[in-house]
Amino acid sequence: MEKEFVFGHQNPDTDAIGTAIAYSYLQNKLGYNTEPVALGEPNDETAYALKKFGFEAPTVITTAADKVNAVMLVDHNEPQQSVSDIDKVKVTHVVDHHRIMNFNTANPLFYRAEPVGCTSTVVWKMFKENKVEIPQNIAGIMLSAIISDTLLLKSPTSTDFDKAAIEDLAKIAGIDYQEYGLAMLKAGTNIASKSEEELIDLDAKSFELNGHNVRVAQVNVVDLPEAMERKAAFISTMEAASKENGYDMFMLLITNILDSDSQAIVVGTDETKKLFEKAFNATLTDSSVALPGVVSRKKQVVPPLTEAFEN
Repeated sequence: MEKEFVFGHQNPDTDAIGTAIAYSYLQNKLGYNTEPVALGEPNDETAYALKKFGFEAPTVITTAADKVNAVMLVDHNEPQQSVSDIDKVKVTHVVDHHRIMNFNTANPLFYRAEPVGCTSTVVWKMFKENKVEIPQNIAGIMLSAIISDTLLLKSPTSTDFDKAAIEDLAKIAGIDYQEYGLAMLKAGTNIASKSEEELIDLDAKSFELNGHNVRVAQVNVVDLPEAMERKAAFISTMEAASKENGYDMFMLLITNILDSDSQAIVVGTDETKKLFEKAFNATLTDSSVALPGVVSRKKQVVPPLTEAFEN
């Protein structure tokens, strides 16, 4: 059987990399020949989780068609978030927890998407359904993914399935998920040593909203005021990135993981800024605004932006 790659989205987070590892393991147990790869280097949080559970970072690829004929996608489906030559390979499987947008294939495929907090929660269900035992290290990396995506179950995206998965996986991994989870999340909040260019690209996704190219990046911190001291530098860097890549709007969400509040910095045209203000019923002051309680790009940012841009 020919090898297939399994990977998550560009600028991968812990879900994208952790779920690719776990889903590849499951598929191999079910008779496939797969290898987990990544569309970027792991961030600090993901590197912490990989080291904790004894994994090497997956090989980073920029193209797939020169290496394999078919791929499996996790934690994404939108082409602009995938490998650059996604149109040149056959997509055989998708496991996701996001909206479905601009996705089509020439052939039938396995597709599973559920409205849960993390793709690893869906994969956890699939392990159970297929009666495949979850090894301790796989349980640990899946647990890490769910903790990351749900902010230790504090995100509004969290469901009872996520909670059940975390509790089960923590038992298998043999760890206290509260203690480990806080340590892992904090490992991803050290932004002092990173440039603005690095930070706005660490966890960023592009969305096509009614003909507009919208970029939404998110950075987690434990000291929001300290991060906002770099606001002018962030704006300058975001404007340069928008000009270079043709973004009509670039939004940076800086989230305090301890109190679940965020500050948004927005650059773009007058039109897109007004649409942002409409989406959040908030007024930008010097290109920024507080967004109390907003922590989830998937559930609290993209849906209101989509509605504002399309209406």
